[in-house]
Amino acid sequence: MLRIVPLIASASEIVHSLGLTQQQVGRSHECDYPDAIRSLPVCTAPAFLTEGTSAEIDRRVKEQIVNALSIYQVYEDVLDRLRPTHVITQTQCRVCAVSLEDVERALANSIASRPVLVSLEPNALADIWEDIRRVATACGVPRSGDELVQSLQARVRAIAALSKRSGLRPTVACIEWHEPLMAAGNWVPELVGLAGGVNLFGEAGRHSPWMTWDELLASDPDVIVTMPCGFDLHRTHQEMYWLTERPEWDKLRAVRNHAVFLADGNQYFNRPGPRIVESLQILGEILHPEIFPPTLKERAWKQWTCSTA
Repeated sequence: MLRIVPLIASASEIVHSLGLTQQQVGRSHECDYPDAIRSLPVCTAPAFLTEGTSAEIDRRVKEQIVNALSIYQVYEDVLDRLRPTHVITQTQCRVCAVSLEDVERALANSIASRPVLVSLEPNALADIWEDIRRVATACGVPRSGDELVQSLQARVRAIAALSKRSGLRPTVACIEWHEPLMAAGNWVPELVGLAGGVNLFGEAGRHSPWMTWDELLASDPDVIVTMPCGFDLHRTHQEMYWLTERPEWDKLRAVRNHAVFLADGNQYFNRPGPRIVESLQILGEILHPEIFPPTLKERAWKQWTCSTA
């Protein structure tokens, strides 16, 4: 019998979309979707205080890395009690989620069940599809993996086709962190392109790059979408002062034209799983409101105003 423990939020969503939620017996501290898994034992925790401002969180993470310390803890005793047959982790980003090294260390020390370790490495859209197939194959349901990928890819093509009808190609700056300023990379530039936009910062398949205010001003994007990693809409709004209190902010075309948008980077853009298609849908709704009904507005994204809550 399968006993699956995903240690990255996107992996729990993959397991769910493959119809294997009943076989999931544990989760990471960040795994919160679907609701059915929230009562499962938590097997990880951040090794630093996650409260505070963007700048404070950035400083703590960098201090951990400089001191060669792990960003996350793995509760080996909890894992051992759960007797998993499969543990799913990632190698893409040691800051975003529990790393392969953390899990290997835990498994080597005390996990008696000797589970299969499935490691995901999503750097681009194609990698997300491959990771879904990887989880499906490891769990003995390869056909379900193929069918899920085909369904997701069909939805992506449909959204891209609708976006293309617009004929407009607005320039877009996607911001993944407010202080210091970071652009969105990996699969986000691909999503922008599929949604009919021209991505200005970050490269498809490459980690998110730091950026400067001078670069943002020089590019003067038509649209700004901010999607901080790990932040929901409310917390993103709370952190907007890092942008809005800059003297250069009001000079940006996107600001003057009321084309600044907040997106839930935690639930969507920074989760490389099945709901990456909803992330593309969000961009479609933002960039082409004349084509896409605002089905995800207020829940997954909203237009920036000073009164946005």
